[in-house]
Amino acid sequence: MAMDYEEKWKNERERKAFLALDDGAVFHGVAFGAKKDALGEVVFNTGMSGYQEILTDPSYAGQFVTLTTAEVGNYGINPEDVESRGLFLSGLVIGDLTEPSNWRSKKSLGEYLAENGVPGIYGVDTRALTLHIREHGNRKAFLCLSATLSEEAAIAKALEWEGLDGQDYAAKVTCEKSYAFTADVLSEPRATSHEPRATNHEPRIICYDFGVKTNIIRSLASWAKVTVVPAKTPAEEVLALAPDGVLLSNGPADPAAVTYAIENIQKLLGIRNLAQRRGGAEKGDSASLRLCERNPIPIMGICLGHQLLSLACGAKTGRLKFGHHGCNHPVKNLETGKVEITSQNHNFAVIPESVPDCLEVTHVNLNDGSIEGVRHKTLPAFSVQYHPEACPGPHDSNYLFNQFKSMIKAAKNA
Repeated sequence: MAMDYEEKWKNERERKAFLALDDGAVFHGVAFGAKKDALGEVVFNTGMSGYQEILTDPSYAGQFVTLTTAEVGNYGINPEDVESRGLFLSGLVIGDLTEPSNWRSKKSLGEYLAENGVPGIYGVDTRALTLHIREHGNRKAFLCLSATLSEEAAIAKALEWEGLDGQDYAAKVTCEKSYAFTADVLSEPRATSHEPRATNHEPRIICYDFGVKTNIIRSLASWAKVTVVPAKTPAEEVLALAPDGVLLSNGPADPAAVTYAIENIQKLLGIRNLAQRRGGAEKGDSASLRLCERNPIPIMGICLGHQLLSLACGAKTGRLKFGHHGCNHPVKNLETGKVEITSQNHNFAVIPESVPDCLEVTHVNLNDGSIEGVRHKTLPAFSVQYHPEACPGPHDSNYLFNQFKSMIKAAKNA
């Protein structure tokens, strides 16, 4: 054991690993996890806990996640708290790495990263890095753990990387084929719902997996039968399953690049698709699509799903300077006047000036005034930019699932 500490102290003194940003800034630290180099975009997360849920959120695909909390690793890793089938982030950046001391822990954070091929760096001045990002915006970066590149070469690699703008990462993280979640194999959602589990008589919901978190499915499956489908599933196939509602999940990168999803959402809403708007021929016409125009399916969007729903209705999206990442973001519900503390993870947002007349803004961020929720004025569709399933995070917004449930019930009665 003494030798382990001696080696740890030696590595911390030498600090051979470093993170090079595309603007020339370099942050030094100590390598852990998978010992490999990687490219990604640097973001910071202000949550004080929940690093395992953060690591397993597919929305972080292509990103280096910087945790602003001082110490990370103290409660280890367990199989119950994962939010997806794997790790999709490019790397992890932290301040002090601590060994686990928790009865639920099965392995250390470093072991978990190594097993999943994710590099990490600790001993970084995360406060300085976070302030740099706040001033200069999210940066493309190169994480060097191999000690084979100079700082200048690493900066050049960061500059050459294509980045996340205009990139469809939903296709990279989605499931390969459809699967059904049944109530008898699900644990209860981690939110505060105490409703009975779904039965065969409950609503049928299709969840588009653009990078869905497990607790979103848990939250739905407590009162509905949920089938998860890949991101590129045509609207016609979804309609053939006769769903009572459709959930558009969270996901990574640039929403404007996920054009196939935008077209499918337009079909599910029963509005003109992109090909028609551009004067092209009708595509995918079917009896189910014509029926959908008369009886649009209730839709709820979360995070990327919110952006895609807005794009489908004619809005535009753009980048925030440094995004929203953490579980302490205040959002005001414009209908009730109440303030919710929310869990968030996104770099893109709906541009306020682009919101079409068919949408009304329902929620706004109290830090920067950005749009956090919209609702269609005539169709049964709404969405929020934040995470009502909140893992990690507060449960202030869990009521939105009940709102979706009520919308489905009203549509069925109609």
